[in-house]
Amino acid sequence: MAKLGKWIGGGLGFTLGGPLGALAGFFLGSFFDEAEVIHVQAGSATNRRSQITQGDYMFSLLVLVTAVLKADGKILRSELDYVKEFLIRSFGSEGAKQALIILKDLTQQNIPVTDVCTQIRKFVDYSSRLQLIHFLFGVANADGSVHQDELSLIKHISTTLGVSKADYTSLEAMFVPKTDWAYDILEIENKGTNEEVKKAYRKMALKYHPDKVSYLGEDVQKAANEKFQKLNEAYQLICKERGMN
Repeated sequence: MAKLGKWIGGGLGFTLGGPLGALAGFFLGSFFDEAEVIHVQAGSATNRRSQITQGDYMFSLLVLVTAVLKADGKILRSELDYVKEFLIRSFGSEGAKQALIILKDLTQQNIPVTDVCTQIRKFVDYSSRLQLIHFLFGVANADGSVHQDELSLIKHISTTLGVSKADYTSLEAMFVPKTDWAYDILEIENKGTNEEVKKAYRKMALKYHPDKVSYLGEDVQKAANEKFQKLNEAYQLICKERGMN
């Protein structure tokens, strides 16, 4: 069994119920025989938020990625390449190949976005939901710009996942820069004092630190580091503009 097959077989819990479970059911049979699927389902009932696995998280991500890819009515090669690159880093070439098969299958299905997000919100912690939104922006921006339909859908996903307006604005500013994008990332107005800027940075550094998602595995943690680096970039820009030490 290739790596992704083992990953799913040993790691799916809450995603085997509700709308995510319905989506998963379309392709599980291609990876496992009937006995294996029954075994996985039998262990899912006791899953709790604190026991979310990398398998749960990554399947949830694939479902939401599919919805964003389809949002503007076309799926671009640049977007697929961005997703493929992330999957290769996470699961290796063979695992990514299987994940892309799942993604292709999902593009043929109707994604009940609101219901899926409601299920994810119930089981996935806040820091990991922030990372989902960050990755979705990365996919949408793979062609160099975020289409309005993609932006609207990501905003809806963010709201349904329970992400605060301030945190959404911060994440959006990392991919859709505006005049005060650096301040938006730090969730502070440009009129704030130097001390307020430093305080905001320390607060956001704790919120966005890659260690927050370390339980999901080294690969997800590495992906979270991209968000953390963007935060540092925003802070350094403000410091330079203000002549702060």
